[in-house]
Amino acid sequence: MTDGETGGALGAARDDRRGGDPFEDALALANHTRAAATGPARRPEPGPATPSAGGPPPAASGAAPTANGGHDPDAATGHPSGPSGPADDGRPPSSAPRRRPPATPWQRARDLAAQAVPGPSAPVATPLAAALGRTLAVPLTALTDLPSFDTSAMDGWAVSGPGPWRVDRPAGTDAAGILAGQAPAEALQDGRAIAIATGARLPSGATAVLRSEHGDVRELPGGGRQLHAPRPVPPGQDIRPRGQECRRGDHLLPAGALVTPAVLGLAAAAGYDELTAYPPPRAEVFVLGDELLDHGLPQAGRIRDALGPMLGPWLQALGVVAAAPRHLADDADTLYTALAESTADVVITTGGTAAGPVDHVHPTLRRLGAEVLVDGVAVRPGHPMLLARLAPRRHLVGLPGNPLAAVSGLCTLAEPLLRALAARRPPAPCRTPLTAPVHGHPHDTRLVPVAYRDDERYGLTAEPLHFHGPAMLRGIAAADALAVVPPGGAQRGTELELLELPWSAGWSAGGPADRAALGDPFGPAGGAA
Repeated sequence: MTDGETGGALGAARDDRRGGDPFEDALALANHTRAAATGPARRPEPGPATPSAGGPPPAASGAAPTANGGHDPDAATGHPSGPSGPADDGRPPSSAPRRRPPATPWQRARDLAAQAVPGPSAPVATPLAAALGRTLAVPLTALTDLPSFDTSAMDGWAVSGPGPWRVDRPAGTDAAGILAGQAPAEALQDGRAIAIATGARLPSGATAVLRSEHGDVRELPGGGRQLHAPRPVPPGQDIRPRGQECRRGDHLLPAGALVTPAVLGLAAAAGYDELTAYPPPRAEVFVLGDELLDHGLPQAGRIRDALGPMLGPWLQALGVVAAAPRHLADDADTLYTALAESTADVVITTGGTAAGPVDHVHPTLRRLGAEVLVDGVAVRPGHPMLLARLAPRRHLVGLPGNPLAAVSGLCTLAEPLLRALAARRPPAPCRTPLTAPVHGHPHDTRLVPVAYRDDERYGLTAEPLHFHGPAMLRGIAAADALAVVPPGGAQRGTELELLELPWSAGWSAGGPADRAALGDPFGPAGGAA
C-alpha cells in the first residue's frame, strides 16, 4: 500500500495554478467524498464537518486530538474503527470532504519527535563485546597508567648509558632477548645492552632503545660481543614511558560519548571489562501492503518491497536493535493485533498513513487510544508521515509507502526520536554551499539527496542528485546527505543545512567511470520530489 504524494517543482506549480492541495484532493477522491462529475478540483467551503483552518475544530465524538490543535479527519465520520472500536454515534456521515489537520512545519516536527520522550532508559553495565553503538552514561576514566610500564617502541636493544655496550643476556630472558609479555628480573647495568622486542617491558636501568637497523654487533677478541651505534643515542630514544598516554584516574571520554570500535579498544587498554551505557532502543518494522513481493521481478500489478530490506540496516546504523521487518496484509484487524502485541520502544510502519480505503493506520491508532503527536509534515517528499504515542515511552512512526518519502520520514521523525531514546547527541549543524540551483516547493520544505564534491570556488560543496522522486531510491543510494531546501528553492552557492546519512556512499568521490558503472545519478531526472 503506497501513500499518494505529488511533489517537485512541477507539482508545486500545479498546486499554485489550481489553488488547492493535491494531497487533500487525493484524500477526498479516495474516500468517495466528491463526485467525479463536479468539474475541476477545488477546496470545499468550511462547514460543520470541515472546520476552517483559521478556527478551532468542532468537538466530535471519537475524534482524536493532535499536537497541531486539530482532529483526525477520519474520527469525525462516526464510523467504527474495528470490531472492538468505538460504536457509531448515529449521525449520518458527512458528504463534505474531510480535512486533515494543518501540516506541522518540518523543523517543528523534528523538535516534537526529539522531545517525545523525557530521556533514555536507565543505564546498565554492558560487557565490551555488547557495548558497540551504545552511549556512555558515565565518563570513561583510566583504571591504570597507559602504558602501565616503560615499553620499547621498536625492535632493537635496550641500552644503559653511552655506548659502545657489551651485549649479554640476563637470567630469565629468552635467547632472542626480552620479548613482549616477559618481565626481566635483573637490572641492566651501565655499559650493557640486551636485545628487546617492540612492546616489551624495559628492564630497570635502561636509558634508551637502539633500533636494530642502527646497531652493529661485533665479536670481541677475548670473547663476548659489543654493540656499536653510528651516532650517540639520546636518553629516552624509542621508549614509551609509563603513563605517556594517560595516568590512572585521567578523564578519557565524557558521558554521552558514542561507543565506537576505537572506544572499545581504549576502554580495554584502560582496564575495563564492561561499560556503563544506555541500552539501545528496540524497534519493530511493519511493512504494509498486499501489493508487495519479497523476491523476484514485479509482476501482475505487484511490486518489490524496497523498504523492508532498507529499514532494518538503516535503524541498526542508528544504534537501534531492530527485529527483521514483518510484512502485514492490508487488514485493519491484522494491524491492530500487531501493534497491540508489540513491546518495542518504537514501531515503524510503512504506508497506510493517508485516508484511502485500505489505509488503516489512523483508525487503528484511535482504536488503540494512541495520542497523535504529529499528523502530516510540511515537507516534500514525505508529507503524510505521522508520530503517535502508543503508551508511555512507546511510540509509532508512520512512514509513507513511497521509498524516498519513507527516507524523509526516517530523517524527520524517527531519527530524532531514536536519538533521544539512545541518549545520542544530535549532530553538529552542517551547512554546505550547493553546486547547482534547486527548485523548491512554494510552501513546504524539500529534502533533496546530495553528494559531496570539491569546488575551486566554494571548497566542499553539495551536488544535488537527480532521481529524487518520492518513489525513487536511485539518488539517495548515491548520496552522502539530504539537503534541507527552504520553500522557494535555493541558488548555486547557497549554504543549506545538510542531514548526513549514517554512512558514506563511498563511491561519490569517484570519476565518471564510477558513475557510469552504477547508473549516473547526475543524468536526466526521472521524476521530481
